[in-house]
Amino acid sequence: MKLNNAITDIRGIEVGHAQDDDALTGCTAILCRKGAVAGVDVRGGGPGTRETDLLNPINLVQKVHAVVLAGGSAFGLDAASGVMKYLDEKKIGFNTGAARVPIVPAAILYDLNLGRADVRPDSAMGYLAASRATSSAPAEGNVGVGTGASVGKMFGASLAMKAGVGTASLHVGGGVIVGALVAVNAFGDIVDPHSGQIITGLRSGRVGPLRVGGKSQFADTLAMMKTPIGRGIVGFASRGNTVIGIVATNAGLTKAQATKVAQMAHDGLARTIRPAHTMLDGDTIFALSVGTKKADVSTVGAFAAEVTAEAIVRAARTATSAGGLPGLMDSARENFL
Repeated sequence: MKLNNAITDIRGIEVGHAQDDDALTGCTAILCRKGAVAGVDVRGGGPGTRETDLLNPINLVQKVHAVVLAGGSAFGLDAASGVMKYLDEKKIGFNTGAARVPIVPAAILYDLNLGRADVRPDSAMGYLAASRATSSAPAEGNVGVGTGASVGKMFGASLAMKAGVGTASLHVGGGVIVGALVAVNAFGDIVDPHSGQIITGLRSGRVGPLRVGGKSQFADTLAMMKTPIGRGIVGFASRGNTVIGIVATNAGLTKAQATKVAQMAHDGLARTIRPAHTMLDGDTIFALSVGTKKADVSTVGAFAAEVTAEAIVRAARTATSAGGLPGLMDSARENFL
């Protein structure tokens, strides 16, 4: 089975981006027009979400019709209203008898400190993202919700780096596909899960040690947290963080099973982001089931962690420089590292 290494390899999942490149903010709409069983797991200490209580397995509604990931901090939750408007026009939603109500959970990240704080994703941007949604492999890097994402912010923007949005997928056997799309806006560093090497994050400078053959490169957020300067600043460090994402599968899952898959997907986040799930992050992962393929939930969850890790690495590797922050895609050329 040939895959594009994208969440849209799962039939029934569509992705659309919209952004303001000058203001460095944007949103991403993930549509499931026929509905998707959904779960969510929130691990970070500073989340910003909408409709997550609805996904509790004990609650009534069984399917969602889209999930929105947006920048703009809490203001960005307004983007979900635009996605609702788009779906309402298409007559997609939960049938209440009087009307069909689109079910659109959302999560946001904080990017107000990189571009313009007075421009945020709104209903119009959410509508645009939804109208652009297709089953083609979505763009990665500085697009949609990843437009204003950054990492390695322990000492503020001066030593941080640009990140973005990434996607990945895997065929796990029996026709079952698991995919992920993640926006990476972490307090900490991004680590290659295979080598253990930091690939982007807090840059060294006057506060950081030498790395990689004596070349000044990454300071290592965890290492800095043990130093006197790190211990003194961590409680006051940038609170503009959060990793938000979605895992999806064509395996048939219940709401409880989708919730378990979302929980397990966080293992991929923990393998690639160091540190993860801090009080300064709002880490949130949704899980969507849009198919009927038979699969063990533990298998789906295990590979959800794998594709989440790969999507995070891709979000780092495809990011380009913006807002004065170097991106890994072009940092060597611009001599930032």
